[in-house]
Amino acid sequence: MDTKASTGKMGVTSLALFSLCAVIVLDTLTASASIGVSAVGWWLLTFVIFVIPYGLITSELSTTYPGDGGIYDWVKQAFGYKWAVRTTWFYWINVGLWMPAVYIMFAGMFAELFMPDLSIFWQICICILLTWLTVWLCNISVDVGVWITSVGAVLKVIVILVLGFGGFFYAVKHGVANEFSFSAMLPSLDTGAAFLPALIFNLMGFELAATMTKEMKDVKDMPKAIFLAAGITAFLYLFGTIGILMALPVENIGLVAGITDTLKTLFGDSAFGQFMVFAIGIMVLLSFIGNMVTWTMGASRAAAEAASEGELPAVVGQMSEKYNTPVGANNITGMVSTVVILAYAVFAQNSDQLFWSVFAFSSCIFLLPYLFMFPSYLKLRISDGQRERPFCVPGGIKTQWLLSVICFLVIVQAVILFIFPDLMSLSVDWSYSAPVFIGVLITVAIGEYLLVQATSKKQFELQSQVN
Repeated sequence: MDTKASTGKMGVTSLALFSLCAVIVLDTLTASASIGVSAVGWWLLTFVIFVIPYGLITSELSTTYPGDGGIYDWVKQAFGYKWAVRTTWFYWINVGLWMPAVYIMFAGMFAELFMPDLSIFWQICICILLTWLTVWLCNISVDVGVWITSVGAVLKVIVILVLGFGGFFYAVKHGVANEFSFSAMLPSLDTGAAFLPALIFNLMGFELAATMTKEMKDVKDMPKAIFLAAGITAFLYLFGTIGILMALPVENIGLVAGITDTLKTLFGDSAFGQFMVFAIGIMVLLSFIGNMVTWTMGASRAAAEAASEGELPAVVGQMSEKYNTPVGANNITGMVSTVVILAYAVFAQNSDQLFWSVFAFSSCIFLLPYLFMFPSYLKLRISDGQRERPFCVPGGIKTQWLLSVICFLVIVQAVILFIFPDLMSLSVDWSYSAPVFIGVLITVAIGEYLLVQATSKKQFELQSQVN
C-alpha cells in the first residue's frame, strides 16, 4: 500500500469535481422522480441517515489508508486478500455491466432529440462506439481523463439547475403537475417503492477519488473534497427531482425519455424552446460520457493494483508504458460492455423495461463491495486503532458500530429491492427478478473462480519459495 507523499496535481476543487462526476448520475434522476413527491422525504431521510455516516467513514479510510487500490486496499487490510479479490472483482466488473445501461439511455435520448425513427440497430452501434470511445479516453492519459470528469461535473450541475429552476418557473406559470403538500412529501412506500434503491445507487462513489492518490496534492484534502461534493450532491439531486415533478405528472415520467420530456415541457415548441431542448440535451449526453470515464478510470486502477498483487489475472494489470494507465482493465471493461450491449440488441423490446433490468443487475454488483467496506472500517477501528488518523470519525466505538451497521443495512435493502422490487407487497415477478438474480449469481461465480485461481497461484509461489 502506498503511503508516500504525493506530487500530483489534484487539489480540493478538482477532487470535489471528480467526486461530483462520479456520484451525480443523470441517467437515474428520472428513476428517483418516478417515486413521486414522497421522493423529497426519501432524499432528505437518506442524506441524514446514510450520506453523512458514509462520508465520515470514507474520509477516515481514505486518509488513514491511502493507495491507488481504494476500497480494495481497505478490505484487504481488514479481512485479507480473499475478500479484497471479491471486492475488486465486483467494483471493477460492474462498470462494464453498467456502461451498457448508460449508453442505452444515451442512444434513446439521442433518438428522442435528433432522430425519432432511429432503429435499434443504429442505437446499438452508437452504444458500442461510445463504449470504445470511453476506453480510448481512459487509455490515453490521466490528465485527459481528469479534464473530462471536471467538464462532466460542470455539465451535470448546469443540467440539474436548469431542470430545477425550469420546474419552479413552469409551476408559477402553469401550476404544479403533482401535489406538493407536506403529507405527500413524507417518505411513503405506497408509490414507486421499486425505485427506492436508485436513491442509494445515486449517492455511491465518494470513495472513488481515493484511487487517485498519486494524482493528489495532499491526501488530507479528501475529507474537504468529500463533504463539499456531498453537500452539492444533496442539494442538486433534491432540486432536480423537484423540478421534474413540478413539470411532469409522475405517471408520465419515463425512465429513458423522462429528462427529454421534461425539457420539452419546460421550453415548449418555439424556436428558442427547441434550441434550449437540444442544447441542454447535448449537455446530458456529454455528461453520460464523463460519468463512464470517471468510473472506468477509478475502478480499473483498483483492478490493476489487485492484478499486480497476483489477485486478478495478469492481463487485468497491464499498464500503458507511455501513459501509465490501466489499459488491460480498461480494454476488458470495453469487451464486457460490448457483449452486454449485443445481448440487449437480441432481446430489445421495451427500452424502459430493458434499461431498468440491465441497470438493476449492474447496480447489485456495484453495491456488493460496500457490504465489505463498512465492516472493514469497523474491523480496522478495532484491530488497528493505534494508527495515526489524519481524519477521525467523532465518537466512541459504540458510535462507530452504529454508523457502520446503519450503512451496511441500507446497502442490504437496496440490493434486495433491486432484485425483488415487489417484495414490499409480498409478491415476486419472476419474469423480471429471475434474470437479474441469475446474472448476479453468475457474476459471483466467476469471481469465485478467479479467487480460486489466485489462491492456487499464491500457494504455488509460496511452495516454490520454500523449496
